[in-house]
Amino acid sequence: MAADQACIAFLKWCLPELGLRWPGYRKVRRLVGKRLNRRLVELGLDNLDAYRALLLREPGEWARLDVMCRIPISRFYRDRHIFDAIGGQVLPAAATAAETRGDAVLRCWSAGCACGEEPYTLALLWRFAVAADRPRLDFAVIATDSDEVMLRRAEAACYGRSSLKDLPPEWIARAFLRSGDLLCLLPEFRREVRFALQDIRRSMPDGPFDLILCRNLVFTYFDEAVQRHLLSRMVERLVPRGYLVLGAHEALPAEGTGLVAIRHGLPIYRRAVEDQGELVGR
Repeated sequence: MAADQACIAFLKWCLPELGLRWPGYRKVRRLVGKRLNRRLVELGLDNLDAYRALLLREPGEWARLDVMCRIPISRFYRDRHIFDAIGGQVLPAAATAAETRGDAVLRCWSAGCACGEEPYTLALLWRFAVAADRPRLDFAVIATDSDEVMLRRAEAACYGRSSLKDLPPEWIARAFLRSGDLLCLLPEFRREVRFALQDIRRSMPDGPFDLILCRNLVFTYFDEAVQRHLLSRMVERLVPRGYLVLGAHEALPAEGTGLVAIRHGLPIYRRAVEDQGELVGR
């Protein structure tokens, strides 16, 4: 079986071939290592050197390796300060802009949604923090992921209590129903969210969107060339002055992106528009 150092060496070799980057995997390498060990057993291979040789012989195995490198870690209201800002500032401002444009729906996209905790958090935020002041504005979230198993779990919308630990207790009491050891989100809080099977590297929903959440995915695991390419495509899908939200420890590529941070130290950006030759984000 693969030891930690052997796993590190293997990942440093294979990740660039997949358009991924080692620093994003440093803290989760043992999860990938467990998957690799299971694959070695399935294939009857002794070590990662033998698996590397297999990859060079059989290019089709790279797709299986790519699946093993996906990291579906999520929970409701993850990074509380970010969701506080979304509920207190971003959604109200986006709703005002949508109403000013005459739009009937505020549209959001949750990319890499895993088991659905993030898009459902958005739906709860809208319902409990914003909707009462916007009775004429509908709300819709398209949530995408490349893992069909994760999406089936998301559509079931039942979770262990640890997944909900950051949610306000009153939200849990109002929005969830106990089913055995699980807490299941009531249908009335799920209807604004639609799930779709998509690998963000190959396809994206069309948009336009008032808000895109792309957290702990592109800007953690993908290499810079892939980041730049996908970022440009995401920005194209934002309405003017629409919002892009990253993970708490993520940052945009260094060069010009057409985005402006709404607040120092907060990974929330607004699409800039040209105003008399200047880029204006607010």
